[in-house]
Amino acid sequence: MTGTRIFGTDGVRGKAGEGWLTAGCVSALGRHAGAVLGGKKARKTALVGHDGRRSGPELEAALARGLAEAGYAVESAGLISTPGLALLTRLREFDLGGMISASHNPAEDNGVKLFGPSGRKLSDDEELAIEARLVADTRASEQGAPPTLDPLLEQAYLTYLVDKAGAGLSLAGLTVVVDCSHGGSSRVAPRVFGRLGARTIALHAEPDGENINKGCGSTHPEALQAEVRRQGAQVGIALDGDGDRCLLVDERGALVDGDAILTICGRHDGPRWKDKRVVATVMSNKGLQRALRDVGVSVLTVGVGDRHVVEALERDNLPLGGEQSGHIVFGRDNYLIGDGIYTALRVLRVMVATGRPLSELAGAYRAFPQVLVNVRVARKPSLSGIPSIVAAVHSIERELGDDGRVLLRYSGTEPLARVMVEGPEHAAIQSHAQGLAKLLATELGA
Repeated sequence: MTGTRIFGTDGVRGKAGEGWLTAGCVSALGRHAGAVLGGKKARKTALVGHDGRRSGPELEAALARGLAEAGYAVESAGLISTPGLALLTRLREFDLGGMISASHNPAEDNGVKLFGPSGRKLSDDEELAIEARLVADTRASEQGAPPTLDPLLEQAYLTYLVDKAGAGLSLAGLTVVVDCSHGGSSRVAPRVFGRLGARTIALHAEPDGENINKGCGSTHPEALQAEVRRQGAQVGIALDGDGDRCLLVDERGALVDGDAILTICGRHDGPRWKDKRVVATVMSNKGLQRALRDVGVSVLTVGVGDRHVVEALERDNLPLGGEQSGHIVFGRDNYLIGDGIYTALRVLRVMVATGRPLSELAGAYRAFPQVLVNVRVARKPSLSGIPSIVAAVHSIERELGDDGRVLLRYSGTEPLARVMVEGPEHAAIQSHAQGLAKLLATELGA
């Protein structure tokens, strides 16, 4: 279990019961994380929780044993979303938060996400320090009382959402269908929208340990789309298993993705911002830039992953950023914590304030066509070091201007180069993509 990074882009992730996700290794992870993050405080506290997978309670208890051995008093929020646990870690002034979750992955997977007292994910340096200790010492922590379950924590999270994100917001007269993906938001999400006056219909809100993300939630919104049409609802909300992602469904049953959500909130709020920029990743469609440009808002583009979004928001003190997948972060308004329920409430606030249906608000965003071509290659040299390819890309980008782009990258697992060309005219980008594919095949010996 050595030789590669233990922490990935979103904590420690893998098959439950295997590798670093055995109970023994998770307890050792808790012990070493506690030592690295605890500092010299005499009394240290930690909060743990899980997203409803069958393996969750066992791994939560293991993490708590390790933290207890490191000198922490550990409380449990039980079934909860990842943003809920991060937020409570901050608001209740815990020194450390530990979430057992594999987000939108299937039930057999699981993971550990760790948070500092600010509710923020760990830095690279902190993760590397924990990894170094863990590789040197994988001894299981066998002793320690189970964490104390505090039912008031769930209520505190619900109250925060209603009183902060929902302050002054009435959803009376609206029908809302919320798909909880049988995950960590299953208990809280329907109650939030109900408390604010909506007729609320909950889908997939009965986690049984095996059904999380199974044919439901933000990765499978088809059932939600059908239910919105059947109920005549004004909006559908699709969360993922750990509740940080949110996709929406309009009153016609059409899907509203993260780029459209950024458009809705950016066009409504952006003209009042001092710094009129939204953060998005390289995976966002260029249609987002065109939709925001109309109201004087520009897009700051960063690498893939919510960590890059959060870093840019914090560095430049910006109010809004996110990913096409529906992971949206409202800057310091929500402590730089991406929360699917919070995101839905912010869009509902725009709907109520404008009196406009979701389809009309989302209609300002028009995704540009994309053409994707895979090219089999014999080798994988740096593409930026091949003059003919660099020149071809620059030529296409000059022709497309601000309303198009080219992305070239290699597959991490196959002998393939991937070509993506995006722009307003499908025929033009199809021609460009095919031309680049032929050039890559010639240069790279396919």
